Amino acid sequence: MPFRDPIADPWGTRTPYGPGERWPTRVDRHLAEGVEPDDVDRWVRSASILHSNGDAMDIAVKDGRIVGVRGHGEDRVNRGRLDPKDLYGWRAERSSDRLTRPLVRRDGELVETDWDTAMDLVVENSRRLLAERGAGSMGFYTSGQLFLEEYYTLAAIGHGAIGTNHMDGNTRLCTATAAAALKESFGCDGQPGSYGDIDHADVIALYGHNMAETQVVLWSRILDRLAGPNPPRLLCVDPRPTSVARAATLHLAPRPGTNVALMNALLHELIRTDRIDHAYVEAHTVGYEELVRTTEEYPPERAARICDLPVEDIREAAALLGGAERLLSTVLQGFYQSNQATAAAVQVNNVHLLRGMLGRPGAGVLQMNGQPSAENTRECGADGDLTGFRNWNNDRHVADLAEIWNLDPIRIPHYAPPTHAMQIMRYAEKGSIRFLWVSATNPAVSLPDLRRVRELLTGRDLFLVVQDLFMTETAELADVVLPAATRGEKTGTFTNSDRTVHLSEKAVEPPGSARPDLEIFLDYARRMDFRDADGNPFPQWNDPESAFEAWKRAGAGRLCDYSGISYDLLRRVGGVQWPCDAEHPEGTERLYADGRFRASPEECESYGRDLVTGAPWEEAEYRAANPEGKAMIKAVEYVPPHEEPDARYPFTLITGRTLYHFHTRTKTGRAPELQRAAPEVWVEISPSDAREAGVEEGDPVEVRSPRGTLHARARVCGIRPGVLFVPFHYGYWDTDTSDEDGDHDRAANEMTVDDWDPVSKQPLFKTAAASLRPLGGGDGRPSSAPTTAASAPVGARVPATRGRPDTEERSDGGA
Repeated sequence: MPFRDPIADPWGTRTPYGPGERWPTRVDRHLAEGVEPDDVDRWVRSASILHSNGDAMDIAVKDGRIVGVRGHGEDRVNRGRLDPKDLYGWRAERSSDRLTRPLVRRDGELVETDWDTAMDLVVENSRRLLAERGAGSMGFYTSGQLFLEEYYTLAAIGHGAIGTNHMDGNTRLCTATAAAALKESFGCDGQPGSYGDIDHADVIALYGHNMAETQVVLWSRILDRLAGPNPPRLLCVDPRPTSVARAATLHLAPRPGTNVALMNALLHELIRTDRIDHAYVEAHTVGYEELVRTTEEYPPERAARICDLPVEDIREAAALLGGAERLLSTVLQGFYQSNQATAAAVQVNNVHLLRGMLGRPGAGVLQMNGQPSAENTRECGADGDLTGFRNWNNDRHVADLAEIWNLDPIRIPHYAPPTHAMQIMRYAEKGSIRFLWVSATNPAVSLPDLRRVRELLTGRDLFLVVQDLFMTETAELADVVLPAATRGEKTGTFTNSDRTVHLSEKAVEPPGSARPDLEIFLDYARRMDFRDADGNPFPQWNDPESAFEAWKRAGAGRLCDYSGISYDLLRRVGGVQWPCDAEHPEGTERLYADGRFRASPEECESYGRDLVTGAPWEEAEYRAANPEGKAMIKAVEYVPPHEEPDARYPFTLITGRTLYHFHTRTKTGRAPELQRAAPEVWVEISPSDAREAGVEEGDPVEVRSPRGTLHARARVCGIRPGVLFVPFHYGYWDTDTSDEDGDHDRAANEMTVDDWDPVSKQPLFKTAAASLRPLGGGDGRPSSAPTTAASAPVGARVPATRGRPDTEERSDGGA
């Protein structure tokens, strides 16, 4: 069994296969130094929490401690493969700086206390504010890393027991546009496609999706198709030279913020060359004529000027899409966090509707998630959606949920759209929200315009509760800090980007007095003495499995139907895709195979919005436009970004994820192998821009926007000229930030713009204008940015595939 270094070789050896064949198994494993497989006391079922792929794994336990992981060889998602973050990230859970006791703020300092004292303080402030100011004074901001059972409980407490409209998650930053685009096109959230479509597709288009770094195992699946017979052709849309771009048949690097113009030109060409499935369009869609009229104004020549692309490349891309017999498209942050985010993602859906490429092997669209349980946040209603993909603006849906919860419908707020994350922060800044409970996320690093975020989170009138594993930058600002358990220390389920549900079981005890998030939420509910209409304790469940069974009742009959799934089933077979019910007892791989959508006025999750202004449609308007509940082809004009480069700020700044870290490094920064692989922030700049600025590889530089400044070393690479890239992972928990004025210069979000998409309300992290200047003092050392993927320096050899065919692979050992 060959050694593999997952840091130097993140995608591993190839196991080639052809179209329609089963993806071969390759089991990755990493154990602590000195531990052999025979030393392990037991292996406990789980899945990944450091990306959205949902890779199934087993946790190794020895002497009551986690000592490693291995991939689950038979699982449909990964066939045993693991991301480098999976192989090493578990080490953070054993970090010596885990929170082990609650903390409360006394005389300006956080001091350790017991659970009763901490929870009494939370309950006291909750009751006071509810009595004095009502439910609107309370807000909740959660994550994409908790379990389904925890999100469902949080949604029931916030929306049902308290009755606040102010609940969202950091999924607003990464996957809100995915949900919005699916609702706009298909009437309901839920991925139409499946990871299994990679096994059949002859063309795969990746729009703003650096899959090689954000979903390493899924990219390995594509690499194995590329290494096999009859490989698919790839289209990559990304301003950076990612590993996806290097492997692509065609790479388009448009000017940031111009995605809608590009998509309109591609649609224009599909229509002009009659690459349309007219029978499908006629039978299953509305809106085609308006799309024809709109895209007439976007011939490739016009889009080439807007996007700064060769016109021939646009035509070639359209021909690639138009010639596909089985087209799979994936979309992620390059579209979701950019100008006209939802509008651009909807145009990708339009390509599939025009071509009839839905519901059959190899023909699907995946509006991807960025986090391991982002799908659950949306399903359960903990991020601005109504539980079970119900429609906030449909009184019948609200009444249905109230009946399931045994509450008066008036207690569930539906008088206005749910409050999105950026608006929650604005309300906290203005003082109408006085209580904010943040769970498993770190807005003091991940939100845009961080100086403003720090100021509002430390506001005199805001009572801040933070529930987390470590003393994050946000926890340092809290009034109460609650130590939580993580994956492997608790039991629950979570669902990945292609609707696959996994069970993660408790392997070890959490450290100290840390507690599972579900236990914390239920303890709060009992102390608050929440009751249902019959006077019984609410929520009515009391542990993970009873919470899961309660959730099944809430989702039954909806698109996200889990009624056929049980803990026992997940233990037996591994991952199962919803909907799973009596009609589909083994789950459902693809949605809409019958051309029927959950888009009727009675069923739809949303009546939709104007793609330019975000103005919501009313029921009557929706009913008139789509009375039969067909898929909706929605056209839109291109609108330039609000902030564009100028003489003072000549660059476009974009931020994003990279290979070895996840979000704000709360876990990955504490895994030594991952931290060594990418130890500090960097700035990517093109060779021509570097020459003009007088910057060489590794030189210290300052990047400045109208909002803030960052200091870092330059990585001269193949990024598009006029664009700077900064990874957003780096905050301040491992630095000294005692000097408020001088030390907050490491986080990318010091510079990002406080702006969001009008439809999805997702912040736009890829539209800021910025300047760059050398700081001097360069010592000739290169940047410490990784050389294995998109951040590789000019001249580096970064092969799209590496290694040799194999059936099993061991990755014991360090980098």
